[in-house]
Amino acid sequence: MPHKESRLPLRDFIFGKPLATSQERAEQIGPATGIPIFGLDALSSAGYGPEAALTILLPLGLLGAGYIVPISTSIVVLLAIVYFSYLQTIKAYPAGGGSYTVAHENLGESASLLAAAALMIDYILTAAVGISAGVGALVSAWPRLQPHTLSICIGILLFIALINQRGLREAGALFMLPTLVFIGSLLLTIGVGLVRSLAHGGHPVPVVAPHPLSPALVPVSAWLLMQSFASGCTAMTGVEAVSNGVMAFREPRVKNARTTLTIIIGILVVLLLGIAYVARTYSIGATDPGAPGYESVLSQLIGAVAGKGTFYYVAIASVLLVLSLSANTAFADFPRLCHAVAHNGYLPKAFATRGRRLVYSYGIYALTFVAGALLVVFKGVTDRLIPLYAIGAFLAFTLSQAGMVAH
Repeated sequence: MPHKESRLPLRDFIFGKPLATSQERAEQIGPATGIPIFGLDALSSAGYGPEAALTILLPLGLLGAGYIVPISTSIVVLLAIVYFSYLQTIKAYPAGGGSYTVAHENLGESASLLAAAALMIDYILTAAVGISAGVGALVSAWPRLQPHTLSICIGILLFIALINQRGLREAGALFMLPTLVFIGSLLLTIGVGLVRSLAHGGHPVPVVAPHPLSPALVPVSAWLLMQSFASGCTAMTGVEAVSNGVMAFREPRVKNARTTLTIIIGILVVLLLGIAYVARTYSIGATDPGAPGYESVLSQLIGAVAGKGTFYYVAIASVLLVLSLSANTAFADFPRLCHAVAHNGYLPKAFATRGRRLVYSYGIYALTFVAGALLVVFKGVTDRLIPLYAIGAFLAFTLSQAGMVAH
């Protein structure tokens, strides 16, 4: 009898072999894997949160760079309040669900649907903004790619959607290395920047000069500073991700989820304050997004501290990867949120059905389509997407904390 060569079907090769429900435990994760899965959104926001705040301060020129530290400090204080609230949420609702579940249990049907809508907007924008910010970092380092911004964004979106169809653990394993390189390179940049700042009495000489800042074109106003604060608060997006995905963790589930959230927030606080301080020290401001000669704040920061050698390109590559892959947080949580809403009868039942790899495939399809549409409409430019963020993020935070007060 001739031996028949066993071939892996194309569908299994692309999406992975189907998993039985009994294999769900093996797909559960611990804190180490939880950080790249549920923390990439929050951590990567250090790449565009400070820049979003500095972009609003562009009319202040050189004067605007001086306000980034107090604005970032205010954001960190608000971040701490939200962090302690979500620690309580994880303990009180170990089955997950975050803002939607808390509002549904304590504030009623209307409030829960409002929270669900806010979170869905937030996750869709997380995918779109993360990818566009990552590609923004790429075109900062290689300006010749700027005309291809949108096509690169769509390609990355489709790749992340495909990886998430293969299951949670595979996504976490794939994203672990770029996450570590991203955190390490930014911490090293901040550390070297701080040392040089102290050594030169607060006025270090940049290795590569950042874009020069012009004199102030408008006077400082409370309204402008509040706008900058609101835009900078995009750095808080993704904080709720762990509370939404508690069921993805292995036992002890609550302890692992809270440990993961604590590590994520601790790293984010250091990055936000460090970037703000070093940017002020080196007089680094934002450049006009989408305009010729655009260079991201992180690109200027790393160049000023370390020059544009090997370290610069490794760091920028990690920023590109992590910002782009931060969309993974949305792909981890958006389908779970859709499942919870569908389970209560407010979305089609298909969203509550798990696919071949025990993921909620229809939620992944919906997120890919809507995020892709946003990227096309706004041409993949981060600054055009950022203002849409505030509605979803802050509404979800507010309803979650109001629900916990009632609880």
